Amino acid sequence: MKHLNFYFQLHQPYRLCPSYNFFAMGKNHDYFDDSLNKMIMQRVAQKCYLPANDMMLQLIKNYDLHISFSCSGVFLEQCQKWSPEVIESFNKLYATGNVEFLSETYYHSLSSVFSNQEFGEQIDLHAKLLKKLFNAEASVFRNTELIYNDIIAQEIQKRGYTGILTEGADKILAWRSPNRLYQPQTCDNLALLLKNYDLSDDIAFRFIQNGQPLRLDDYIAKLNNGFLDGNLINIFMDYETFGEHQSKETGIFDFFINLIKNLQNKKIQTLTTSQVIKHHNIVAKLQVLDAISWADTNRDLSPWLGNSLQDSAMRFAYELEGAVRQSKDKKIIDDWRKLLISDHFYYMSTKDKGDGEVHKYFSPFSTPHDAYVVYTNVLNDLSMRLEAEGIYLPDLRFGWSQ
Repeated sequence: MKHLNFYFQLHQPYRLCPSYNFFAMGKNHDYFDDSLNKMIMQRVAQKCYLPANDMMLQLIKNYDLHISFSCSGVFLEQCQKWSPEVIESFNKLYATGNVEFLSETYYHSLSSVFSNQEFGEQIDLHAKLLKKLFNAEASVFRNTELIYNDIIAQEIQKRGYTGILTEGADKILAWRSPNRLYQPQTCDNLALLLKNYDLSDDIAFRFIQNGQPLRLDDYIAKLNNGFLDGNLINIFMDYETFGEHQSKETGIFDFFINLIKNLQNKKIQTLTTSQVIKHHNIVAKLQVLDAISWADTNRDLSPWLGNSLQDSAMRFAYELEGAVRQSKDKKIIDDWRKLLISDHFYYMSTKDKGDGEVHKYFSPFSTPHDAYVVYTNVLNDLSMRLEAEGIYLPDLRFGWSQ
């Protein structure tokens, strides 16, 4: 039997106030632009989350669709604050038994690379929220932006997960196909599911080409060609593909509905990620020494660590960890963790051409330098709050604070 695994990421960051400047430091501790964050959450809920969930519910009822979701903790927090109907709609989906929630870092951070303690605590916080909102327990892990290497895989195996997702990057596969189930080189009890980036990106990024939408017949033909290399295809993408990145007017909803309708005729069955692990045998081990991700054309950490602005901001943030923990102040800890959200560093990217355009599309800042200035101003203020509590910070403050 041929199997398709549809996995969707849902994430919205807490965006910083673009106007937070030097004169706000030491006086104003409200860092996040809640008016903008609320507006975006409610807009995307109406354009994507609610209609897409309605579509998925009907496809589950009519065609036994199985799907997996990974929702960052900060996304779910904002749903609770500003769009609680989205939580309700996910509960309806989960109640069908055809939907699986995956584990991830609560704050959608790069803690897996910089702090093993913070990485573990964010996973635990995320697990508690899934249990609270959906009474769900995840058995498969999806790291922030599919960031992955052998060391991360070892940590996830230690925590008892059965599988982990990442990008089916050519540089780790070489001649192998992404359309099979693998295992990390360093693990014996963890499955490795690889995104078929070509078939995923056809929908997520290339749905409209030369003013025309992707033809269903062409896509199904491409799927069938993919199955010649294995009997499993993992289609991973942002859920915002439906209605936000690709507007309803493009036909994206109708395309997906018709795709699922046609799968049964092609003897293709959909599975959740944990079902994939149960139904498929591992064919080989893969070694991944340098971290990879699903972002940008390089599929590495360069979207967040590609220049001196990003590197210094990231270093500054994680150097505060010990002092933040020492404070035991819940508000300071939460603010610091929100500053670890990967998007802040994404906005500081100075890449050009295709990757650069994507970074600009998502950023609320005019330039990467503006993103950096605001971010370091906020971290400097956070440092002042720690010092006010009597916590010594040796020479941590820096940045273009204006």
